[in-house]
Amino acid sequence: MPRLVLRSMVCSLFICVALVCAEDAKPAKILFFTKSARFEHTVIAQKDGKPSFAEKILAEMGIKGNFTITTTKDGGAMTAENLAKYDALMFYTSGDLCQAQQKDGSPPMTPEGKAAFIAAVKNGLPFICIHNGLKTFDTTKGDEIDPYNEMLGGIGIGHGKIQMGKNICVDLKFPGMENLKDGLAINEEWYSNKNFSNDIHVLLVQDPAGMKDGLYQRPPYPAAWARMYGKGRVFVVGMGHLEATWTNPVFQAVLNGGIQWAVGRVAVDLTPNLETAAPKYAELPQTGKK
Repeated sequence: MPRLVLRSMVCSLFICVALVCAEDAKPAKILFFTKSARFEHTVIAQKDGKPSFAEKILAEMGIKGNFTITTTKDGGAMTAENLAKYDALMFYTSGDLCQAQQKDGSPPMTPEGKAAFIAAVKNGLPFICIHNGLKTFDTTKGDEIDPYNEMLGGIGIGHGKIQMGKNICVDLKFPGMENLKDGLAINEEWYSNKNFSNDIHVLLVQDPAGMKDGLYQRPPYPAAWARMYGKGRVFVVGMGHLEATWTNPVFQAVLNGGIQWAVGRVAVDLTPNLETAAPKYAELPQTGKK
């Protein structure tokens, strides 16, 4: 698709969103939590106190999408009192955020803080998960499901090397997905996922055909979805590793659409569709984590 046409489509999406926002002039306040207990991705790394690459992109998106971002890596931010200041919570995180040593050197989250943000989502705080938020609190063993995994509706197994991958869109009516009738194909670090809740509404399905690495030797599986967790709207998208992804207008449209739905500006049909969108989702790859 020509870049000019693609950008025109994205602009059309933001114009529609702007019309919605005209009735809701108050910008949505989003807490962007970027703590890394494992590898800290370049797009969320802050240097000399300056905003990260992802923060800069989100700030630009927020002008059109009518939202603001407050970023923190401090686990101490996860309290009921602090979360009450925000209209949504966005995670770009990795690993056990409560362990003593954090890769990024920031204060860890407390077990009470973890319980507080999960309870806040259940009580109505919208939650947006980007990329390695899928590999956060991924300590599930056997039939045991971590509360974070339960809230998210799925979890990442791991990923292979960066490569071209294709997502099939199964809901063109969801905001940000309107122009994806042919799906999307970009160079990314793709997560292989598991432990899906039966009530998720799948938006994008990963088509692993032709992909390299054992983690993708499996039938198609959900790569982006939306669901309700109690009263809270949960939006999950697995893309977001590369700077090129963050500047990609297709990714921006998908993310912005998820944000607009999460903060309650757009009504959608969330009928569970896991079994029809990815009927063999439970057939997992034989290889281990990477």
